[in-house]
Amino acid sequence: MSDQKEFLSLKKTFFYNFFPSKEEEEACKLNNTPHVVTRELIEIRDIYPPPKIDLENPWQIKIKITSYEVEAGALLIPYIETFEYILRYWTLDLAKILVNGCGVCVQVWDVTANSAPKKYEGERVYLWKLCNDDYALSCIELFNSSRLGIGDEIGLFWDPRSSNFMFKLLSQVKGPTI
Repeated sequence: MSDQKEFLSLKKTFFYNFFPSKEEEEACKLNNTPHVVTRELIEIRDIYPPPKIDLENPWQIKIKITSYEVEAGALLIPYIETFEYILRYWTLDLAKILVNGCGVCVQVWDVTANSAPKKYEGERVYLWKLCNDDYALSCIELFNSSRLGIGDEIGLFWDPRSSNFMFKLLSQVKGPTI
């Protein structure tokens, strides 16, 4: 939409330190240990504008529910989608907390029923990093109240206007749930 408000958006990316400083190199020689490559989360100005949120169809992240997600009560969000559609709107400090392995409490609005959206919040609703650098949005209450099952398709996006996740059940497979 052309009249859509622009939000501050700095792309988050990892900076890898492959080359040791002179001091690090000398310390490695002294201790007879190899240099360890480190990475740090940084912000960069993207040469491309941030993805526009189409208010008619804002579901930037679409997920077909798997048995693992049903059992865990968490939506798995790939690394690329997390960085492109979520973390670019977060502060660097908050993003660092997340990528360093701590869960971050968030709010999720279920707007499946447009006339009566339902809010999920508190310490049991959080985004956290998996060991493979993907992310998971945990919200067992959402899974239970929406009766999410294997094969259901959901839509999700981070709303920078309210700093909340927006969730919608796009299609539901009629069948047994776990």
